[in-house]
Amino acid sequence: MTIQDVAALSGLSICTVSRALRNLPNVSEQAQARVGDAAAKLGYKASSAASRLAGGSTGSVAIIAPTATAWFFAQAVEAAEEVFADSGYDTVLISLRNRPSVQQKLFGDLAGLSHRVDGVLLLNIALDEAAMAALAESGLAVASVGMHDVPWDNVGIDNEEAARTATNHLLGLGHWDLAILAGSETGAPSLVTAGDRRRGFERALAEHELTVDPDLVINAGSSIEGGRTAMTELVENRRVPSAVFAGCDETAFGALMALRDLGLSAPKNVSIIGIDDHQMSWFLGLTTIAQPVADQGAFAANLLIERLHRSGLPNPPSQHILETKLVERKSTRRRR
Repeated sequence: MTIQDVAALSGLSICTVSRALRNLPNVSEQAQARVGDAAAKLGYKASSAASRLAGGSTGSVAIIAPTATAWFFAQAVEAAEEVFADSGYDTVLISLRNRPSVQQKLFGDLAGLSHRVDGVLLLNIALDEAAMAALAESGLAVASVGMHDVPWDNVGIDNEEAARTATNHLLGLGHWDLAILAGSETGAPSLVTAGDRRRGFERALAEHELTVDPDLVINAGSSIEGGRTAMTELVENRRVPSAVFAGCDETAFGALMALRDLGLSAPKNVSIIGIDDHQMSWFLGLTTIAQPVADQGAFAANLLIERLHRSGLPNPPSQHILETKLVERKSTRRRR
């Protein structure tokens, strides 16, 4: 049984369940009762900091993210950090600052980090075989968010399917001339999600017997400025498509800004959809694919704690996929 099972049975978010299991404040009596009832039925018991192995333990864990400034990573870090703190662990936040040199240096010498922390939580980082091997040899407990085909516990969404759903939404509205603003910015480490989301976009087009136009594929990273630059390039130097799939909401925000600067708007001239359900998406009327970001961070943190407490015991790595859903707002409409 995992905390995800308790959340599913109680009908509450993983973050709420995590707080309720640790008897923390800001959880209603009704929610506390639902969580307690679900946990009892499933035989689930939250780990206690007192059960941590004493020998050689630092009492600290590291959260490693491509950048600490992007909304997704900030939300996931905050949720994970709360779980770690509630379990008695200190947290070391390491930002790779979207620089390959920083990533190579960190994973090229993990000995120093292994003396400072007991485990690491990786957030959507593309690792080569050398880095994977270095982690395996480091003796660190590992869990991750947004990765796949990894030999440790992972929590995420089906990014390819999310992108396919977003693209199918545009196709269903009669848009056949589609652009994609996604992928990594030049010089930045590759994000795991970038390739998955492009494959989902291409898959949806192929299922409708359409091909990807290379002129309508632009690397935009996962930032507002990246989306703004990419959309400006698209309109000024290529052509105005009927609709745009942005790899994340922040990229979509930048695209909306570029349209405004160029005297255009969504959905009047271009329909735009993103992925995330960023807190500003509602305010800006952005149609998006919502994903439970905080729940992914909290769930992965709980898995890492369980891994630390059961060090040395047989415990095969687990993969957990959380649900996404289409949220329709004002940035998309049927093609006229």
